[in-house]
Amino acid sequence: MTSNDDARPSGCTPFEEELMNAMNRYADSAEAPEFDAPRIVRRTRRRRTVGIAAVAAAVIVAGGGTALATSVAGGDSKPAASSTAAKSDATTMLFRFSDGGTVPIDFSGFDLVLAKQQLLKTQTKLGTVSKKAVKGCKPGSVLEVTPHAPKTVKKGDTVNFTICAG
Repeated sequence: MTSNDDARPSGCTPFEEELMNAMNRYADSAEAPEFDAPRIVRRTRRRRTVGIAAVAAAVIVAGGGTALATSVAGGDSKPAASSTAAKSDATTMLFRFSDGGTVPIDFSGFDLVLAKQQLLKTQTKLGTVSKKAVKGCKPGSVLEVTPHAPKTVKKGDTVNFTICAG
């Protein structure tokens, strides 16, 4: 039998007492980690930028850049046939940017609603809209834009349309 004289004041066995001492020594000796928050933020931003650049490069290499540029410019993604060169000039507006660069905007096949949207994008004004009866054309589609290529149109200019009467 054990007497109460052998009982520990802490109420722990020698093993538990030694384990607690070891854990306390370890906790007291371990250094707290230091974090450089600004450096972590810079690294994260740098990685994000590199990731975005990689995705953009992949889209451009895959040919998406051409489609993106065409949609921004409002052009048609299908190539113009050589036999319709005269027709495409009549429906193509050559928009001049303030820096001197130009972009052709082909209105062939557009209805008046789409044409107005393109004018809003280029900040040009809608002038007169006249109707012309042409056999075989889609009613409401753009037949001619004035002024048309090779003349240039800049921001604030007025553009006139001739649309198919049916």
